Amino acid sequence: MNHIRPLIPLLITAGILIGGNGLQGTYIALRGSAEGFSPSVIGLIGAGYSVGFAIGCIYVARLLRSIGHIRTFAAMAAIAASASIALSMVIDPVFWFAMRFLIGITIASLFATVESWINSQVTNENRARTLSIYRFVDLGSVTIAQYLIPTFGIDGPVIFNIIAIALTLSLVPISIADKSGPTPPASISFDLRTVWRISPLAVVGVVAVGLSMAAFRNIGPIYAKEIGMSITSIATFMSAGIIGGVVLQYPLGVYSDKLDRRRVILWTTIGSVITGAYLSFGAGSNETANIISVFLFGAFSMPLYSLCSAHGNDHAKPGEHAVIAAGLLFFWSVGATFGPLLAAALLEFYGPRAFFLYTSFIFAGFAIYTLRRMQVRAPVPPQQRNSRFRSLLRTSAYFNRLADPADRASDKDRDADGNNRK
Repeated sequence: MNHIRPLIPLLITAGILIGGNGLQGTYIALRGSAEGFSPSVIGLIGAGYSVGFAIGCIYVARLLRSIGHIRTFAAMAAIAASASIALSMVIDPVFWFAMRFLIGITIASLFATVESWINSQVTNENRARTLSIYRFVDLGSVTIAQYLIPTFGIDGPVIFNIIAIALTLSLVPISIADKSGPTPPASISFDLRTVWRISPLAVVGVVAVGLSMAAFRNIGPIYAKEIGMSITSIATFMSAGIIGGVVLQYPLGVYSDKLDRRRVILWTTIGSVITGAYLSFGAGSNETANIISVFLFGAFSMPLYSLCSAHGNDHAKPGEHAVIAAGLLFFWSVGATFGPLLAAALLEFYGPRAFFLYTSFIFAGFAIYTLRRMQVRAPVPPQQRNSRFRSLLRTSAYFNRLADPADRASDKDRDADGNNRK
C-alpha cells in the first residue's frame, strides 16, 4: 500500500473526472430530449464532444510541455466547469454544440494530464495494483454517477451544477499531490499512415467501436426513453452496458494471448451482432430483457477496442507502441464523431428498433472485414508477439503507456521534442 499512497490523490481526481464525464453524456441526451431537441440534434451535440476530444488529444502534449501539468489541469478544469454551468443558462442546440465541443477539448486534456502524471510516478512494483484500482474507480464512478440523474431529476440546473462542482473539486486532490510535479512528457506522434500500415484491422476495428459505442453512450439513453423506460431504469440500462464491458475483458484477453487474436476479435464481434439484433427484434419494450441484453451487448462490444489495440501492437516494432496508442485513439475519435449522428438519424426516422440494428450492421461489416484480413495476412505466433493484451480506457494515449512498460520505455528513447535518441 505504501507504493500506492502517493498516487491516491491522482486516482481520486481521475475518478471524479470519469464520473462527471459519464454523467454529463447521459444527462445531455435526456435533458436535450426533454427540451424538445430531436435525436438528430442530440447526435450532433454528441459529435461536437468527439471532435473536441480528438483536438484535445492532439494538442495536449504541447500544452503540458509549455506550462506544466498543474497549470494545464487548473486551466482545463476551470474551462470545463464554466462550460458545464453555461449549458444550464442557454438552452440552445447551437450553443450546446459549442459548449460540448469545448468540453471535449478540456476533458481530453484533463485525462491526459492526470494519466501522464500517474505514468511518471508508477513503478513496475505498483503498476498492476494501480491499474486494478484505476479500473475499479472507472467502473464505480461511472455507475454511481448514472443514478444522480433519477435522484435529482432532469429539470433545472442541478445536474449541471453537480458536474461543475465535480470538475472544480477535481482540483483539490491534484493540488495536494506531489508538489514537484512530473517532467513534461514527450510530444505525442500522430503518424496515421504508419498506424494503418502496421495494422489495417486495428484501425477499422477502433473506428467500428467508435461508430457503435459512442452512439450507445450518447444516444442509448434516448433509445431507452423511447421504449418507455423510467429515468431510474435508464440509469440501470446504461450502467448494465458499462458493467457488462468489464466481465469479458480479461477472459477474452487471456484467450487472445494464446490464440490467433483475430479469431477472438471475430467471435466477440459476432456476439455484438447477435445481442444487438436481439435488442432490436426480441427484447421489445420489456425492461428486464433490455437490461440483460444490453449487459451482454456491453460484454461483447466494449472489449473490442482493447483487443484491436493488442492486435495492432502484435505487429508493431519496438518504439512504435506509442504511435499506435495515439493513432488508434484518434481513429476511434473519428468513428465517435459520426456514430452519434448516424444512430440518432436512424432512431429519429425509423424508431428505437433501428438503433441497435445500426450497431449490428456496423459490427457485421467489421466481422466481414476481419475474415478478409485473416485470409490475406498470417497470424503473429503468440511467442513472437511484442506485448500482451491490456484492458484499456479510451481516455488518453497516456493510459496505454501506463498499462504497458514498453510504452514508457519508448519514451525514454525520445528527447523533449519527441525525436528518437538512438
